[in-house]
Amino acid sequence: MSEKWPQLPLSEWHDTKDTLHLWMQVVGKVRLALAPMVNHWWQVPLYVSGRGLTTSAMPCGEGAVEITFDFPESVLRVETSWEKSADVSLEPKTVALFYREVLEALSGVGVPVHIWPQAVELPDVIRLDRDEAHHTYDAGAALRFWHLLVQADRVLHEFRGRFLGKCSPVHFWWGSFDLSCTRFSGRKAPEHPGGVPHLADWVTREAYSHECISAGWWPGGDPLSEPVFYAYAYPEPAGCSNAKILPESGGYNSEMREWLLPYEAVRTAADPDALLLAFLQSTYSAAADLGGWDRLALERASRD
Repeated sequence: MSEKWPQLPLSEWHDTKDTLHLWMQVVGKVRLALAPMVNHWWQVPLYVSGRGLTTSAMPCGEGAVEITFDFPESVLRVETSWEKSADVSLEPKTVALFYREVLEALSGVGVPVHIWPQAVELPDVIRLDRDEAHHTYDAGAALRFWHLLVQADRVLHEFRGRFLGKCSPVHFWWGSFDLSCTRFSGRKAPEHPGGVPHLADWVTREAYSHECISAGWWPGGDPLSEPVFYAYAYPEPAGCSNAKILPESGGYNSEMREWLLPYEAVRTAADPDALLLAFLQSTYSAAADLGGWDRLALERASRD
């Protein structure tokens, strides 16, 4: 068993996860305000870095600014190309206080920015600038979360390299709080029905404007109580629920309409990389074959 894949049961960091999720929405909304539009909202997510999660360099005037959740140092680091920087401590504090500190730090280094303070993709209406309810932060849990993301990001990058067609980066969505990578067939998709909590339908329709197969990692939450790796297709071709996939510990969840693989099955496997890659490849193969994708044109290596 590799200690590189840390234990992260949802029950042990649920409150920290919820607070961190909302903190990331503050930072993500700064990225949304500064970065120019890219197809499927690819300008919006965060990226796994050697210190935590980062916005990457965002254009600001004639320069650039980058914001990083530095989990080893327990700080949010703001850095600019004109060599001004500021830190915001990552410690138990309300979302409202974090919101104010981030905007003050940005203003202090010469990056005035206006963001919409409403949290998105959550069942409850939460204003980030007024949220006094979420304030838990366990630095050890956040560090394990980042260590897990480093491993998942590494394997997803290997999987991404097998595809020649249009493919997203491996990125972390601060709205849904998951790490993912998405492959595209090249064909347009039917209009997405929308319905994501507190997210305009036109936003979802931009994200799913073309046929895709997506895979990634999610820490868990309603309706799941534990972290999972997942895979799904949009639009979902007929037959996915009965398709044979690997490994045996994975399966199709009819409520979520996704294939799921428990994180614990990967973490405790003799070869976590091989087990996860088998899941990623087999679910992609099933969805691509059922959806009639031109796999010979889209894939770098031989098929399964």
